[in-house]
Amino acid sequence: MISIQRKINTGFARTSTADDVLAGRDLTGTTALVTGGYSGLGFEISRSLSSAGARVLVLARRPEQARGAVADFPGIEVRACDLSDPSSVRSCAREILDSRISPDIIVCNAGIMACPEIRVGSDWESQFAINHLGHFVLVNLLVPAMPANGSRVVAVSSAGHFLSGVRWDDIHFRNGYDRWLAYGQAKTANALFAVQLASAGASRGITAFSVHPGSILTPLQRHFSASEKHELGWTTSNGDAVPGFKTPAQGAATAVWAATAPILADHAGAYLQDCNIADVAQTDDMSVGGVKPWATDRDDATRLWALSAEMTGVDAFGRR
Repeated sequence: MISIQRKINTGFARTSTADDVLAGRDLTGTTALVTGGYSGLGFEISRSLSSAGARVLVLARRPEQARGAVADFPGIEVRACDLSDPSSVRSCAREILDSRISPDIIVCNAGIMACPEIRVGSDWESQFAINHLGHFVLVNLLVPAMPANGSRVVAVSSAGHFLSGVRWDDIHFRNGYDRWLAYGQAKTANALFAVQLASAGASRGITAFSVHPGSILTPLQRHFSASEKHELGWTTSNGDAVPGFKTPAQGAATAVWAATAPILADHAGAYLQDCNIADVAQTDDMSVGGVKPWATDRDDATRLWALSAEMTGVDAFGRR
């Protein structure tokens, strides 16, 4: 089978910003949903889409805080949605369906990174639950509302997927928790979700991609002290990002490109990086990036989808 992970000529680069990607684009009449779209990378995704004319619904665990963050952008609305709580996700999806909102774009952006061990839902490991299962439920419930003439779903993954494939024998880390392996597994799950959604949703006009936004300092690193960030090589001695890190505007570019670029129409399921299709990773160097084979494996994508449907009781393309 020929890999879909082959670069194309896009006209953009790793330093392109979300505004660069959308320059000259008119998204009037387009509706976009962005989870966590009021902070860090998500804020830039929401702002840029709104600035290009899209109606943007920010789905937020802290809706009042979100409303304050996006108050200067009249094209952005806020709805409550806590991805750690399946009942909250279901309530949010029901509200969207009842409002007759038809999302052309869904950006699964919200997430947590390398946090202490936390259990949510049905005793689920929180990074897998919030980064993957919450979005799995949300998107599946909204499939009936997506326009028949085409929609796009973008799952924000990470080079962190290098750290772990899916741990089929202990997904929820009941036999010992490792915050980095849990993060890696969750980011692999994001990529596999896009692979299977692209396949299952094709007949309904749904196109899906996963993206690595790059290394960026945002509130995502809230569980790390200043000294830890420095020791990990993320910051200089005065707390600034080290060379090679992107700004949030640059980090948002690949997600926005994935959500809107016509050139991607025939590349559904691909893992994207630096406003292009990523190559298959040849090394373990996350700073170089690319995508590991376990994050695009179609059999694993099918297996994860079935397992996620079993855990959540939701599947737009099969049993509910």
